[in-house]
Formats: sequence, C-alpha cells, structure tokens
Amino acid sequence: MFRSLLPVGRSDADDPFVSLQREMNRLFEDAFRSVPAVTSNGKAFLSPSVDVKETEKAVEVTAELPGIDDKDVEVRFENDILTLKGEKKAEKTEAKEGYRLSERSYGMFERSWQVPGIDADKITANVTKGVLTVTLPKRTDAKSSAKKIEIKSAA
Repeated sequence: MFRSLLPVGRSDADDPFVSLQREMNRLFEDAFRSVPAVTSNGKAFLSPSVDVKETEKAVEVTAELPGIDDKDVEVRFENDILTLKGEKKAEKTEAKEGYRLSERSYGMFERSWQVPGIDADKITANVTKGVLTVTLPKRTDAKSSAKKIEIKSAA
C-alpha cells in the first residue's frame, strides 16, 4: 500500500528509513539472542543444545548442561516420553575494601521427546564435563515399522 507513495525508480535499498529499520532489527536480534526468556516465577528459561542419535540398538540423547549440578537435573521416561528437566543456580559474592559484589543467575529448562520401542529398565544417564548422555536401548521384541509404500498413478 505505501509502496505506491515512493517515487518511481526508488527501491527499498535506497530508502534510509527502511535501511534504519533493518539495522535496528538486526541490533535487537543480536542483543537479545543469548538472553533467556523469563517465566512467571521470575526464573529464566534455558534451552540447552541437544543432539539425538539413533542406532540399530539404541537412541542416544546428548545435552550440553554447563554449570548445572548433577543433582539439579532430572531424567524421566514415562509413557514412551523422555523428559530432561533441570535448573541452574549460580551465585557469586565478592567483597573487597570499599565495595561488595553479589551476582545471582537462575534458569530452568524442560524438554521432552516421544521415543517409542524403548526398554525402560535399561536406560542409563551419565554426565561428563557438563555433557549429559542418556542412552535408551531399544526393545529386542520391537519390530521395525518401516515399509516401502508403492505409489500408484491416477492416469
């Protein structure tokens, strides 16, 4: 609608307002990219990096959880759904002559995936250097449901 008000031959690239708007959007996106969302209880919501890998015998979920204590992480498997839940609590206090610095950082996360055909009794979870690895062995009685479907032509 407003494009018709621009002089003939003038593109968005030539418009200083469009250029300013793009630059402001980029600035805000860059500034807030690493800021976690805040929940209603005042805690930040974290989203750890997660890799899911499937082999013939198991599904392996790897989550990067730097700075989160093992006791603050919960791994749950219920009704074919794997849930990783955790909370990061960090406090730093520094007192020197003339000043006192106290910083607190709190955040939580919860991620879930549906993983059918898993032997729940054999699931293991290990943490090494801030990386959580959950191994979900497949049931031996689970049959592959992969099937090639023939495509029929209508004409």
